[in-house]
Amino acid sequence: MDALVNVAIPVFGIVLTGYLAGRWGVLGPESAQALNRFVYYFALPPVLFVFTARAPIASVLYWPFIAAFVGGSVITLLLALLAGRLWFRHERERLSLHVLTAVFSNTAYMGIPLFLTAFGPDGALPAIIATTCAFTLLVGGTIASLEAARAVGPSFAQIVVQVSRVLVRNPLLVSPFLGIACSWAGLPIPKAAGNFLDLMAASAGPAALFALGLSLVSQNLKGDVGEVGFLVFMKLVVHPFVTWVLVRTVFPMPPLWSEAAVILAALPVGALVFVIAQQYDVFVQRASAAIVTSTALSVATISVLLIWFKT
Repeated sequence: MDALVNVAIPVFGIVLTGYLAGRWGVLGPESAQALNRFVYYFALPPVLFVFTARAPIASVLYWPFIAAFVGGSVITLLLALLAGRLWFRHERERLSLHVLTAVFSNTAYMGIPLFLTAFGPDGALPAIIATTCAFTLLVGGTIASLEAARAVGPSFAQIVVQVSRVLVRNPLLVSPFLGIACSWAGLPIPKAAGNFLDLMAASAGPAALFALGLSLVSQNLKGDVGEVGFLVFMKLVVHPFVTWVLVRTVFPMPPLWSEAAVILAALPVGALVFVIAQQYDVFVQRASAAIVTSTALSVATISVLLIWFKT
């Protein structure tokens, strides 16, 4: 029960505080937008850079963990793809968002603060690696699919260039890759720069959780109940179960890494899914409903995992 009292309650308590602040009108939509931009551009990037730059390159590129997390995501993605095409009869654009909703974990806004609370500074690295993998493969793949579905004139090479430009401008993707480069080259972070980045990084945990709660106020539960329920089940149950099977049978690793892979897979749907859905004006209501529902239910599922792993 210590995991519930000392980790889950404080983490989800901040999310609830942000939600109530928006719900009761203490902070309005403009505040949510401003805080989200602060977290996205100024708070989380220093975390992603500092922890990867200071970690040994062997820890940053820990392939069993990467293989287990990516493998669990890919298997879940394929199952969601089959269901979306054969059961829900989605065409390419809606199918792309359907699949992303089923597999994209909230590793940035919830995973990193959760791991900082549960495991301390040394335990944040798995969440950072998972964030990098998810943004590179899942978000990049989804945007490429959406752009290809809408492309009339551009060639495949032009689509690749367009998607690459979108990803290169993403601070949550660029910062860990810069950190990996520094770690690989053995470049130290100057004292003054390190202190600045540490101070900025210290705000990431509570600010990200509060921003997540605040952003939930603008979401709604309107959408196909059957499909939303399916997506939430895939995200909170199937994804972590498949990942657990992989870490137990195919990719054995130390407890911290194996438990981290399962917990990260069990996180609720990331809010970025709604941003992409809104940007392309497709699958918006279902994505919104899945984010709200999975976040609410993850209070129980994540707590159970933390207790089970005796975190």
